[in-house]
Amino acid sequence: MYNAFFGLHKKPFNMTPDPDFLFLTVRHREALVGLTYAIMDRKGFVVLTGDAGTGKTTLLARVLQNVPAAKMQSSVILNPTLTPAEFLELVLLDFGVREVPVSKARRLALMQRLLVEGQKAGKVSTLIIDEAHKLSLDVLEEVRLLGNFEHGDQKLLQILLVGQNELSDLLERDDLRQLKQRIALRFTIDPLSREVVDQYIRFRWTLAGGAEELPFTPEAVTQIGYGSRGIPRVINAVCDNALMLAFSEASSLVEERHVREAVKDLKLHLPDAAPATVPASVPAAAPPPVVVEPMALEPLRLRTLERYGNGNGASHSFFGRWAGRWRRAG
Repeated sequence: MYNAFFGLHKKPFNMTPDPDFLFLTVRHREALVGLTYAIMDRKGFVVLTGDAGTGKTTLLARVLQNVPAAKMQSSVILNPTLTPAEFLELVLLDFGVREVPVSKARRLALMQRLLVEGQKAGKVSTLIIDEAHKLSLDVLEEVRLLGNFEHGDQKLLQILLVGQNELSDLLERDDLRQLKQRIALRFTIDPLSREVVDQYIRFRWTLAGGAEELPFTPEAVTQIGYGSRGIPRVINAVCDNALMLAFSEASSLVEERHVREAVKDLKLHLPDAAPATVPASVPAAAPPPVVVEPMALEPLRLRTLERYGNGNGASHSFFGRWAGRWRRAG
């Protein structure tokens, strides 16, 4: 609604995960490159954790964009609150199997054939489980056993467990030690520091076509950092509401009062006594995380994937289907 008023060509703070708007801190960049490498080098089990709203799903979407479609076949589980039988059925269905056998033995035999055929075709078979912290112990055991599919010295199935920080606690259980021992790589992404919130807002604003000068006052940015606690999804919600409030007043500037009202409407929390306002662009004692713009990522991506063929411009055929389902599920 406010796009034309502020001179934007798209929504800068949309709540739907958009890989083009992925803001890369050091942790995000490490996870992006590491997950891509883990898939293409057939590392087996990989874990990605982070607080709710820190960008895990958006990061996964970018990973799927980075991997050439001809090099991977994927199954993505978005709702893992299933029985072991339902889980295995859904994995096969999402791999494209039209008729899933009733017998578990036949399902496993079918899975093995699918993985072997994929390997012969030069494709990496990948199972991505989002919201993995919600997996039951029985399904986690099923997941562990799926990781046993091997051919020669290679893992036939790459498994990405993606979940909130509770997933790390879950994997520390003694009865899951066999699964924990199989994890080849772990990555964690964190909320943004308050010093980086300004960079995040500026990144998305510019990408949406906004002017170089932000319409947020330094005081407003400071309050956005406190109200959101550095969670990108919450930053988006606060910014979107604050812009709407400014637009309703025909104000070209988002002030601290707009942010406070937006935070109140969203039932968030600000300190009773406002902290001393420091423009978020002023560096703290420790330097803020390095931010990689989308174009700056290209050489890094090509170095990671050069021996697997040129993925430049490739869009994973599965991503569009997954993104649509994610929106419906969200």
